[in-house]
Amino acid sequence: MSFLFTTHSINSLCSQTKHTLETNMAPLGDNKDNNVVVSNLKLERMLSMKGGKGEASYVNNSQAQAQHARSMLHLLRDTLDKVQLNSPEIPFVIADLGCSCGSNTIFIIDVIVEHMSKRYEAEGQEPPEFSAFFSDLPSNDFNTLFQLLPPLANNGCGSMEECLASNSHRNYFAAGVPGSFYRRLFPARSVDVFYSAFSLHWLSQVPEIVLDKRSTAYNKGKIYIHGANESTANAYRKQFQTDLAYFLGSRSKEMKRGGSMFLACLGRTSVDPTDQGGAGLLFGTHFQDAWDDLVQEGLITNDKRDNFNIPVYAPSIQDFKEVVEANGSFKINNLQVFRGGSPLVVSHPDDAAEIGRALANSCRSVSGVLVDAHIGEQLSDELFTRVEDRATRHAKELLQNLQFFHIVASLSLL
Repeated sequence: MSFLFTTHSINSLCSQTKHTLETNMAPLGDNKDNNVVVSNLKLERMLSMKGGKGEASYVNNSQAQAQHARSMLHLLRDTLDKVQLNSPEIPFVIADLGCSCGSNTIFIIDVIVEHMSKRYEAEGQEPPEFSAFFSDLPSNDFNTLFQLLPPLANNGCGSMEECLASNSHRNYFAAGVPGSFYRRLFPARSVDVFYSAFSLHWLSQVPEIVLDKRSTAYNKGKIYIHGANESTANAYRKQFQTDLAYFLGSRSKEMKRGGSMFLACLGRTSVDPTDQGGAGLLFGTHFQDAWDDLVQEGLITNDKRDNFNIPVYAPSIQDFKEVVEANGSFKINNLQVFRGGSPLVVSHPDDAAEIGRALANSCRSVSGVLVDAHIGEQLSDELFTRVEDRATRHAKELLQNLQFFHIVASLSLL
């Protein structure tokens, strides 16, 4: 399971938005040491959540993800209760869209398998075989994810109940599915349950007019839409709704009749799209200021900063609802704004340095690949050092104010 800032939609971003990353055979950074030339296709294959097990890796910066996901389990189980039970002879198929590379996705699959198994048993039936598809971009660190998977339970495991109670085995077949979820990923009518957490706020691209100096939507001086003008925010809103329409269109073809879908994405409570809430505080304050630091110090140009925009849009509940209703393929079982809490998990809340480091690592684990591609690793190090320094100076404020809200949707295929 991926979290607040996954890279699922960056697959499309790389192929569609050459302006944002300046990758059309252009150098990665202003300084000569970072004069590495790559193609759009190669960047598409490179982008992902930060893999491995380093300090800024996704694996080591996903504790908040786990907490937020667990707080929504009652809503997930309500969604699973809407799924139609088919013959036990038919395999039950689950897909996690935006799985990333940590253990959170494995935990969620276990929850779904256990819940559905109990539903079958309550009907006096043997549970079916389960298949779980872990889907993310081709550049996702699937190796780390698959190393976390316990071995498949064999016939000697005993009953399904015994397998479920075992921490050393899994009772489902597993496979990785690389690709962007804004396109088709599975055969028609093949998936019973889709799960996607904290991914859909990533756009498939930065709207072109946001990077066009001739447009009123040009986001001059900013790397995010928090506090931007109305034209800029409307361009992002339109892009989000277009992307969500493609997402729903693909899932409506892939889902089995009687299937259901659980979605959670970063959301906002304000009706004003220029007020991006927690995402605005993350990307529109210390991260933004760090970019401005690089400009003021002469390390990058104004244009270099202005050609970088974070392709994230935190929708309102109305933004989301309009697209689902226009699609017409899904019944809305539940649609709400859910308070997720802080993305910062620290051991010592009074330690400003730990808070600053946590914010910088969290930010880097989700946006670092984009920054590296735009200005190179050396300047990226400089940037996130400044993010950490600024966050450390505002640690108390961050702990008090950095709160995320999510749009949570339970949908069933009509």
